Amino acid sequence: MRIHELKTRLRDAGAGPLHEHRVLRLWSHALPRDSGRRRPETFFPASLMAALPAIEAELAGLARIQAVHPGADGSERLLVALADGQTVESVLLPRAGLCVSSQVGCAVGCRFCMTGRDGLLRQLDSAEIVAQVALARARRPVRKVVFMGMGEPAHNLDNVMEAIDLLGGAGDIGHKNLVFSTVGDPRAFERLHRQRIKPALALSLHTTDAALRRRLLPRAPDLAPAQLVDEGERYARASGYPVQYQWTLMEGVNDGEEEQEGIVRLLAGRYGVLNLIPFNAVDGADFRRPSWERCKQLARSLHERGVLTKLRYSAGQDVDGGCGQLRARAAERPVTLHRA
Repeated sequence: MRIHELKTRLRDAGAGPLHEHRVLRLWSHALPRDSGRRRPETFFPASLMAALPAIEAELAGLARIQAVHPGADGSERLLVALADGQTVESVLLPRAGLCVSSQVGCAVGCRFCMTGRDGLLRQLDSAEIVAQVALARARRPVRKVVFMGMGEPAHNLDNVMEAIDLLGGAGDIGHKNLVFSTVGDPRAFERLHRQRIKPALALSLHTTDAALRRRLLPRAPDLAPAQLVDEGERYARASGYPVQYQWTLMEGVNDGEEEQEGIVRLLAGRYGVLNLIPFNAVDGADFRRPSWERCKQLARSLHERGVLTKLRYSAGQDVDGGCGQLRARAAERPVTLHRA
């Protein structure tokens, strides 16, 4: 189901703008129909009240939590089953954050990520994306949503942007707390500038070497790192939110002196922050994470040279590792529900 189709059904059932907003708000917050001071039987038209049970049942059937893997850091990796039997992953993060998926699988095929091993299986509809937020909110508060789970959001623009519009409106997520993460796609940059609700932008950079980037991200648009940074800077200035440049640190691959020099040339003085993320072990990947001391030294050195740098610890590393692994392992063995 797509959100615009849901809105059409609500209007056909007699919903006005306030009724529609309330239904969408209750759903995206995982709240029962009788929440709040207004009684539904007096607030909603009779025709809408008659239609709501079927609509609510369909929304509840979009997705369910198949398994929960709690991490020592307070995160929870969720394996989410969709109505057609496909599964995706979302991650409840410490401090009220949630990472959601936008596709089943991924077409980019990043060498250090497991999500794309089987390619793209299908797109998620916008309502399936919001359903991940509703499932998470049934467990704990969510005040930030990042599109960094399974899939490349730029390859599912209509559904992702529709979900962002709902979450930034009836979903009550601050616009700067909606984070659109992409490997970089000209279509995405163009669309972001036209959006009514402008999310923050995260760009998967990973290297300043164009040839190495093509090897690490083999099916990403062939934009040079400098072009990506220029596009990111333009959007950051337009939206007022600094770009989050993502850099998966891999020992002997992108943690050397040449890369440090390249980072300083590209990012010093830019309106953005560099997130250094030590490589999260992926089954079958021939990469290693640098030592934590080495990671700290890199972050400190870059910061001293004018690049705002944050060293990130990938949430839930002690439970099934990188994104895509829960789904892959669930396909190999039966999965039972682990309650926190």
